[in-house]
Amino acid sequence: GNPIDLIEAAMRGIDMYDCVLPTRVARHGALMTHHGRMNINNEKYKYDFTPIDDQCDCYACKNYTRAYIRHLHKEDEIFGKSLMSILSLGIKQNSEFEIICEGEDEEEALKAVLASLSPDL
Repeated sequence: GNPIDLIEAAMRGIDMYDCVLPTRVARHGALMTHHGRMNINNEKYKYDFTPIDDQCDCYACKNYTRAYIRHLHKEDEIFGKSLMSILSLGIKQNSEFEIICEGEDEEEALKAVLASLSPDL
């Protein structure tokens, strides 16, 4: 499912599952970020030389810009699909880790992580 579905599942005790959503949507240009879902196909990213997600420390975000990722995706370069998958998987993993680290109060942990995934973009 989407990041919120995965978080809610984790909050209910499901700690092992297989989800292809992060890589599937990434291959089509939809990136999971700390600010919500980003469609890298949008024209506004053509000359956007900022990091993909300023709150992410994955390889893709530390080394490549939105414009470059968009270019790779538009040219159907496999490297672009790999970078977008790395980002989306990293966001999913970080969200799950944040839930675990939030402590005993599950309701508050869920609210904190959901707030960090607000759709700003």
